[in-house]
Amino acid sequence: MSFALRAPDAERVELCLFAPGAAHEARRVALDRDGDAWRAFVPGLAPGQLYGYRVHGPYRPGDGHRFNPHKLLIDPYARLLSGPVLWDDALYGFDRDAADGDLSFDTRDSAPFCPRSVVVDPAFDWGDDRPPARPWPETILYEAHVRGLTMRHPAVPPALRGTYEALGHPVVVDHMVRLGVTALELLPIHAFADDRFLVDRGLANYWGYSTLAFFAPERRYLGPAGIPGLKGAIRALHRAGIEVILDVVYNHTAELEETGPTLSFRGIDNAGTYRPRPGDRRRTDNITGCGNAIDASRPGPRALILDSLRFWLEEYRVDGFRFDLGPVLGRDPDAFDAGCALFRAMRDDPVIARAKLVAEPWDLGPDGYRLGDFPAPFAEWNDRARDGYRRFWRGDAGSLTGFVRALAGSREVFERSGRAPQASVNYAASHDGFPTADVAAFAERHNAANGEGNRDGHGDNLSWNGGVEGPTDDPAILARRARDRRNLLASAFLSLGSPMLLAGDEFARSQGGNNNAYCQDNATSWLDWEAAADPDLPAFVARLASIRRAHPALRRIAFLTGEPGPDGRPDVAWLRPDGTPLQPADWHDDGLRAFAMLTGGADGPPLLLVVNGGTRDLAVPRPGPEAGSGWRALLTTATSTGAADGSEHPRDRPGTFAVAARSAVLFEATQP
Repeated sequence: MSFALRAPDAERVELCLFAPGAAHEARRVALDRDGDAWRAFVPGLAPGQLYGYRVHGPYRPGDGHRFNPHKLLIDPYARLLSGPVLWDDALYGFDRDAADGDLSFDTRDSAPFCPRSVVVDPAFDWGDDRPPARPWPETILYEAHVRGLTMRHPAVPPALRGTYEALGHPVVVDHMVRLGVTALELLPIHAFADDRFLVDRGLANYWGYSTLAFFAPERRYLGPAGIPGLKGAIRALHRAGIEVILDVVYNHTAELEETGPTLSFRGIDNAGTYRPRPGDRRRTDNITGCGNAIDASRPGPRALILDSLRFWLEEYRVDGFRFDLGPVLGRDPDAFDAGCALFRAMRDDPVIARAKLVAEPWDLGPDGYRLGDFPAPFAEWNDRARDGYRRFWRGDAGSLTGFVRALAGSREVFERSGRAPQASVNYAASHDGFPTADVAAFAERHNAANGEGNRDGHGDNLSWNGGVEGPTDDPAILARRARDRRNLLASAFLSLGSPMLLAGDEFARSQGGNNNAYCQDNATSWLDWEAAADPDLPAFVARLASIRRAHPALRRIAFLTGEPGPDGRPDVAWLRPDGTPLQPADWHDDGLRAFAMLTGGADGPPLLLVVNGGTRDLAVPRPGPEAGSGWRALLTTATSTGAADGSEHPRDRPGTFAVAARSAVLFEATQP
């Protein structure tokens, strides 16, 4: 069996082979230098073999070098890890009690506490598996957590709950099919660490944004079938036409800042992996908020990221990636550059280029908010659209323009890079923050369970509570919250772009006001399939997805311009509640809470979306015959399932549509 490790500044590298359950290695094998890499062939090894590395070299923190052969190191290319990090001071390259801190040198052996890398057998029968290859205009994303999605599902066998295998269970797949989602976007499944400060509090890193190994699936989610269970789930999802997208964290690792543990890269190539603080190679540049940042402008880290992407596409047949803190990867080396070497290599790679690529377009570095700046073929999480939906339905003054821009696909953001509306991933809520139900039920965060004095998480969520903070029995408040949930979800689904649904939002799942549940591996985060707060909401979401599938105008690949199309009609017209065109002054009218959006017929039958954010019901004039001979209501957010019972206002107001207060109605033009 062949082993290789890239460690250009190392002086000696040893492969350590372990017997199962042993605290220390049974054998060490010296690797031979081959340029920047070190290699060895060891005959007679089999899948299941446990191993790690010890790397010798200078310990000079001032120069960025932190080699310490007393520390067992995880193979950056490991296909599986043996278990979790067992926190102990021996895991640190320096003596944590020494007066000179990380400049000291620790000689304790970390092997009893560091996970082993595991040799795995990659064999799997994929059968007739074919990637769904959904085009972006058809894509509806469903963001979910492996464990949280299935831990409480009564129809999933107990042994499978919370595992990769449960993702492919028929009841879980059928639920996604009924909703109409086309892509399952999983929170991180690369092997990750539970941060020491969380373990000390009795908590866990539930979300998984603390990567240990970029080629290894997180072991805690393995079911009885092991790694083949993950591959089998992906195969089952593909057969149902559902793609699998992985949330990947290539921007930092679990080794944290320079005073963090030595688990892998820090002891292999610290100086060539992490961005140093400007002018100080001893310290890491914390532009991620997690202690360190991987420097993708360097050849080594860039090659590892590309290799990892190809591996998951080819070995696990995933369909795409969502890149956490994407601007970190585009810093070449300091300022963000859409034409950086990594993005060029991804675009030019024949394997990676076919995948769906989604960026989280911000980091904590200088000029770190880069929404709209990523190159094709990236799509981006559009938090500006999210905030536009929330501000409008909360009733904020001056929120009309932001809401309308989101409905129109955020042309002002994405057109400049030559991309289509589908580059905008539109969502009312994601894992990071309140779920949609809590947006309309909590005006403040309630994060005491995280153990940080309620100081963590965003302080301003653009949320509201309807008059009572949190749970209430008031039927009027409950009805308003239910309508607000539907308004928020409809806003994302009816906007041009690519809608994303947070798992559990279809049940009105609440986190009890916790807007930073990253460490809550419990009922706070798990979906409760039997106690859905809003049992009609899945049907409402399914109706939204069905409408998107049936109406090309909602999936158009060109931005709206207001210019006449081939039929002589403008592709969009913005109307006042009285049916007259919105005037320039209207866009600055803080009191305007209702409008209509009329799309032209070049992409199918004209659609009329009437939005009433006010407190009174409206009677909206029907568009003239030039827009269509008749109108049929497709959806209203005023009813629990979205079903609309007619197109006309009651007889006392003929020729008008009824639009209830704080609701939206979508109409389709019908032909004679």
